Amino acid sequence: MTDDRPHHDLAGPPTAPPLILGPSIGTSLAVWEPQLPALSRAHRVLRWDLPGHGGSPAALLPADGSATIDALAALVLRLADDQGWERFAYAGISIGGAVGLHLAAHHPDRVSRLSVVCSSARFGDPAVWRERAALVRAEGTEAMVASRPGTWFSHRFAQSPVGAALIEDLRATDRAGYAACCDVLAAYDMTADLEKITAPTLVVAGRDDPATPPAHARRIADAVPGASLLEIAGAAHLAGVERPEAVTAALLAHLAHLAHNADAPHDDASRHAAGMAVRRAVLGDAHVARAVARTTPFTARFQDFITRYAWGEIWTGDGLDRRTRSCITLTALIAHGHDAELAMHIRAALTNGLTREEIGEVLLQSAIYCGVPAANSAFATAQRVFDELDADN
Repeated sequence: MTDDRPHHDLAGPPTAPPLILGPSIGTSLAVWEPQLPALSRAHRVLRWDLPGHGGSPAALLPADGSATIDALAALVLRLADDQGWERFAYAGISIGGAVGLHLAAHHPDRVSRLSVVCSSARFGDPAVWRERAALVRAEGTEAMVASRPGTWFSHRFAQSPVGAALIEDLRATDRAGYAACCDVLAAYDMTADLEKITAPTLVVAGRDDPATPPAHARRIADAVPGASLLEIAGAAHLAGVERPEAVTAALLAHLAHLAHNADAPHDDASRHAAGMAVRRAVLGDAHVARAVARTTPFTARFQDFITRYAWGEIWTGDGLDRRTRSCITLTALIAHGHDAELAMHIRAALTNGLTREEIGEVLLQSAIYCGVPAANSAFATAQRVFDELDADN
């Protein structure tokens, strides 16, 4: 890497569809660590650091207050050009999401699919960002540390190893680089340009995010033609860190077609690979590993069948999001009394972004159309699953 390139890393098969991941201000590319294993199974993933963050030099942005979102977008395009990527999918958090919106609006030929996580078309009063830039230039990023728990995630999560590591990333961030990113956000306003975006777009919001509340995400989703919106319960600004399963599942669903796109062979092998990726994302690596380990010559064809057909064709479809598919699946399992499968899919529904309260609503709805005895058994199964999860925590 030369000094005019952001620090970055690559993961995943070299020939897989390219995906670029942009971070939030005050973090490094490590902010995407929870999603990396799942995303890099079927994508060539490039994560990059903002100027002055992680391993990127602060001098990539001007220090005189004139830094713009266009400059950050140019850095991303330079990285893509280095890889020979004419088109790529892009996902970004906060300022990283702002870069994605800018790229999709002003370089539509480059962005094949866009995911915007806890971001905004305009990050509030520019004067607030100018004041923050001046504060950090004077006192360093330590001045921001006390306010990040409660903004990035819950105070309880801040005490976890992952939360503590992210706070240390902030402490290690160069003051000039952080301040220049504040300058970018002060000058940034994509409000009038959202309607130009043609890439299929997913917008993700944390319901408890005080920095970019769900209303910011709704404004993006309402303005971008055809955009989808997902609100993650129990998540603040770094939703992908605090609720990694829900955010990972949403991204995988949005990117699924790229894993077996028109240039890839639509044969059984490709469907099996796509199905296994989604199956792991929804049911968890541990569950799928156990199922694979238990496979015998007698059950092998059936395991291959459900992986290819149920997971590789149905669950990977673009017509419904995974939250909706979970609701339908729970109802069908309740109706037929499949309690063992129901327990598994209650866990999957939580992974797909449903809350316990929403699962309860599905079960209550099922009492009307599937019968009270079936719903009674389903509530008992769900309670057992919740008790086991609480015991594990």
